[in-house]
Amino acid sequence: MAAITKTTNRNFPLDRIRNMGIIAHIDAGKTTTTERILFYTGRTYKIGDIDEGNTVTDWMEQERERGITIVSAAITTFWTPKEGPYKDQETRINLIDTPGHVDFTAEVERSLRVLDGGVIVLDSSSGVQSQTETVWRQANKYKVPLVAFANKMDVLGADFFGTIQSARDRLGANAIALNIPIGKENDFKGVVDLLGQKALIWEDDGTGAKFNTVDIPQDLVEEAKTHREKLVEEIAGTDDALMEKYLNSEDISVEELKKALRQAVIDNKIVPVLAGSSLRNKGVQPMLDAVVEYLPSPQDIGSVFGQDTDDLEQQLERKADPSAPLSALAFKVQVDPHVGKLTYLRIYSGTLKGGTYIYNPTKRTKERVGRLLLMHANDREEIDEAYAGEIVAAVGLKDTITGDTLCDEDSPIVLENISFPDPVISLAIEPKTKSDQEKLGLALQRLSEEDPTFRVKSDPETNQTIIAGMGELQLEVLVDRMKREFKVEANVGQPQVAYKETIRQTAQGEGKYIRQTGGRGQYGHCLLRIEPLPRGTGREFVSEIVGGAIPREFIPPIEKGVIEKEDTGILAGYPVTDIRVVVYDGSFHDVDSSEVAFKIAASLGLSEAAKRADMVLLEPIMKVEVTTPDEFLGDIIGDLSSKRAQILSSETKGNARVVIALVPLAEMHGYATAIRSMSQGRATYYMEADHYEEVPSNITQKIIETSGFTGRVEH
Repeated sequence: MAAITKTTNRNFPLDRIRNMGIIAHIDAGKTTTTERILFYTGRTYKIGDIDEGNTVTDWMEQERERGITIVSAAITTFWTPKEGPYKDQETRINLIDTPGHVDFTAEVERSLRVLDGGVIVLDSSSGVQSQTETVWRQANKYKVPLVAFANKMDVLGADFFGTIQSARDRLGANAIALNIPIGKENDFKGVVDLLGQKALIWEDDGTGAKFNTVDIPQDLVEEAKTHREKLVEEIAGTDDALMEKYLNSEDISVEELKKALRQAVIDNKIVPVLAGSSLRNKGVQPMLDAVVEYLPSPQDIGSVFGQDTDDLEQQLERKADPSAPLSALAFKVQVDPHVGKLTYLRIYSGTLKGGTYIYNPTKRTKERVGRLLLMHANDREEIDEAYAGEIVAAVGLKDTITGDTLCDEDSPIVLENISFPDPVISLAIEPKTKSDQEKLGLALQRLSEEDPTFRVKSDPETNQTIIAGMGELQLEVLVDRMKREFKVEANVGQPQVAYKETIRQTAQGEGKYIRQTGGRGQYGHCLLRIEPLPRGTGREFVSEIVGGAIPREFIPPIEKGVIEKEDTGILAGYPVTDIRVVVYDGSFHDVDSSEVAFKIAASLGLSEAAKRADMVLLEPIMKVEVTTPDEFLGDIIGDLSSKRAQILSSETKGNARVVIALVPLAEMHGYATAIRSMSQGRATYYMEADHYEEVPSNITQKIIETSGFTGRVEH
């Protein structure tokens, strides 16, 4: 890994910085689009190709072998628009290329949390797909303004206006064409710029670096006029002054329209859509201009808000200003074989210098920043200091993990954390040899530091190590990384579904633990009430003890006993969820009561209450989208129905049929092979976790029997 020499002026004005990500469904063309951006901005001198395995942002061996993005890659580049409000002004773009596969959804989540804007890549031949909806929801959660790039205009079945309509219907986005394509499929050769009222035609020189600006082709003049009027009306609708001009049929200048459109994009009122084909090197430069012109700078985002470390009710503000007190969010941890642990930081305010100490208010510890690096995928450039609005990596932070805030010790602030979904699938892993045993523990610890959706736990009954994640592909990649990066050989079991247990009704239980041996005895006694919570709420513990029935110091051990029992499970050994546990009474002994006794009493009380609370198992339900040629539709729907699927919809897209269904994850094992044999290899499917639902009672009984769990609850 070679360091890049420092050649660029980094102290950029804030209004000329863009922190943006590229997000999309799998195979929509994110990495190809990123490679074209790097080529046209002069960051690379050769266009990277996924099929050749020489892309910049997909640098991991596993990514190049599989042709997919696994980890988000950060890269810094520069673009100078040839016209518009930023004409001839170099703008710095901090770009993050994110994965499209749902198993790596954490990479998208954490990237969107720290980005100011994004480009959502749509496949013009397929429109909005399932993962597009997921990343759209993630962007909406963090209010990230987006520009859409309708890619693959050269592909059979490409439909630019159909793609816009699909974005309006399926995403609820106010998507509107900013340019329109000239030709489509094999005849796609350029775009019409609606605001500038001119056509851009690309030369077929193999790189797409050159294009000619010409008059709009005669056969497109009327269509361009219609779409320009729609665009102007939409922009005017977001600005009172322009609306007045529009209603009075006054002329509105291009500068006024661009200024209003910029504000509308920043306010998430409009998503401008541009046409192009990254693989055929057409349409990328206008998209880059749109990134600079319409996506926000750190200055437009303005202040970031956080909580006071001592008073969580009090909101604190930090302005996007290099001279303000430091505030930064750690959004990604990566283990680098050359420099050790890299912590990626988004700096919201202040200036961070290498070699200085910073405060981690989440952990209440001080950390020393050894070095600061500007990342270019897996290459890096060492820098002395980093300013507000930048995305950098720090070397030397030992305790900081994803989601932690870093700040000045004199001005502490805690920024909003990043939330990640729970794992839905797990498998047992064991080292092949004694020497692999120690290395396995280290490898798992390092990998779980990097990936917040990857969990590791030990099963005390079988003495096995269980790893859990978002999908089979994610676990497969992590096991592969253990082998290559950490030289750990391991045996891996069959993937297991991450079931959960819950209760249907309120119940009470008494936990009493009394041991009288020679000398001091043990005495713990508590009465618990358990109540069901709405699906997806999680777990709560409440103390209603009044009048000192149980001394205050024994409440935390009771909570600990409850949590441990919830983690190990009651019905079939799966974690208990969606439950509120209330300790409302009990008794204690002046001499014999201890923390251990109350912890055991709480565990016994919870088990007893659960017996009366009608316990059930919950299973993860997946949203599955199958794309198949028409002739295999009957077989595929029949097969899904046999898997306890609930078919939601079936629609025609081009020459294919798309079936959307909700299917229990337990039924989907080996589906990739099954769907290939059913469709002669022509059908594809996509799957993501949707929600948890009760397991039918006959299947619950089988699961309990096969689990061999000793803490069984009799009904």
